[in-house]
Amino acid sequence: MILHLHHRYRTLGGEERAIVGLRQLTEERLGEPTALLERDSTATGAARAARGLLQGGIDPAEVTDAVHRHRARVVHAHNVHPTFGVRALHAAREAGARVVLHLHNYRLVCAIGTCVRDGHDCTDCHGRRTTPGVRHRCRGGVAETLVYAAGISRQQRALIAAADALVVPSRAALTRLRELGAPLPDHGVHVVPHPVDIGPSITPDPYGPAIFAGRLSPEKGVAVAIEAARISGRPLVVAGDGPLDAELRASARDLPHVRFVGLLTPDALATLRASASVELAPSLAHETFGLASAEAMLRGLPVVASDVGALSELVPDDARVPAGDPQALADAWTRIAGDRDAGRRQRDAARAATDGAAIADGLRAAYAFPA
Repeated sequence: MILHLHHRYRTLGGEERAIVGLRQLTEERLGEPTALLERDSTATGAARAARGLLQGGIDPAEVTDAVHRHRARVVHAHNVHPTFGVRALHAAREAGARVVLHLHNYRLVCAIGTCVRDGHDCTDCHGRRTTPGVRHRCRGGVAETLVYAAGISRQQRALIAAADALVVPSRAALTRLRELGAPLPDHGVHVVPHPVDIGPSITPDPYGPAIFAGRLSPEKGVAVAIEAARISGRPLVVAGDGPLDAELRASARDLPHVRFVGLLTPDALATLRASASVELAPSLAHETFGLASAEAMLRGLPVVASDVGALSELVPDDARVPAGDPQALADAWTRIAGDRDAGRRQRDAARAATDGAAIADGLRAAYAFPA
């Protein structure tokens, strides 16, 4: 039994979908059942969250009980802040489970996990030195920023030490974490891409809109896509929700060819993609994987993406543009929209990058299956 631990974010995103995919792949390809112990930020008050960060987690007995109840031999931990923390990893180990820590983002060093501040890449915080985040008020309010800065700095090395194995979703993520001064060991770090459902094939429509599918948050660069739509005059559909929803809608109020459809179900998103000409991934962050892009590419819908992070590994050279450059995005969008050959090339590239057998092998190594 593999027991997954995860503290859900206020705005759900790719990490939650990745956990679903990892559990399904583990059960189908490795033949081992899984379970999930989850906590939720929307149900965690500020005082409880602060206590968890500063104390290295709260209620580790719940983890102990779950390990015993499920007879888990592995605890696969994802986001542990603010309430699981290092105490949850210690509890899992003491209960007899192997501990795998999955680093989906840069929260070992960065309080917001993205290294994007005011629309730009930011690496001011480094290693355990998280005080620049306090100066920049990266979590908004002073109190929350101080708590996160202190909690991350206190727990950083302890979290790594408490894990038997580490998992990252791309080589780019691993490189970036090392550049940020995260104390990763030389060995025992496994690069395991997210499982991605191939889904039905798409024939891109030359007359269809471009789409953006993802969280409406600063690091995703949605404002760049809207400006590219202003430049090109081409239709854009924005699918998703998040903290910038109202602000982005207001910025596009004078653009009738930009439409917001909110957070879609997987089936509704598949229908939207089937009518699209291209998908845009104008991220400002060094993405650790690029799940939405991989989904589109695997269906044959071409993607135009920022040349940053894991997107530089996933998306072919001719479909990448400098991050934060709406003119370059508009030009590539115009060139690639509806290009079926580009869609086929990108589908092949995504299949190679998200091969299920290779992902299973990576998990097998992280979980230390007997030979």
